[in-house]
Amino acid sequence: MNELKIKRVYSPAEESDGYRILIDRLWPRGIKKEDACLDEWNKAVTPTTALRKWFGHKEENFEKFNTQYRAELDSNPEATAFAGHVGQLLDKGNVTLLYGAKSPTCNHALILRDWILEQHRQQ
Repeated sequence: MNELKIKRVYSPAEESDGYRILIDRLWPRGIKKEDACLDEWNKAVTPTTALRKWFGHKEENFEKFNTQYRAELDSNPEATAFAGHVGQLLDKGNVTLLYGAKSPTCNHALILRDWILEQHRQQ
């Protein structure tokens, strides 16, 4: 299996990124669509608007956010399908999940990546 990476969408694209998927509901500020080097934009696997607003990228909310976001993913058939899609892509090469949040340690991409990998281990 190839590598499932996460990366800020503002970081330069690299060949080692492989297939690049934006996983934010909102388009990141200051980036032109043609400059993002995306292969796909998936809004269906993002936290709900209410959860995202409550979280506010605050470290003190991250643990509870993790639990609530995982519950949303578990009950979202599109997330399950997305995990399968990513698995098929990983058979061919690396996949990079792109996010716009400022913090590399407090964002939904960390949770989504781990959730996807757990889905594959269960198969």
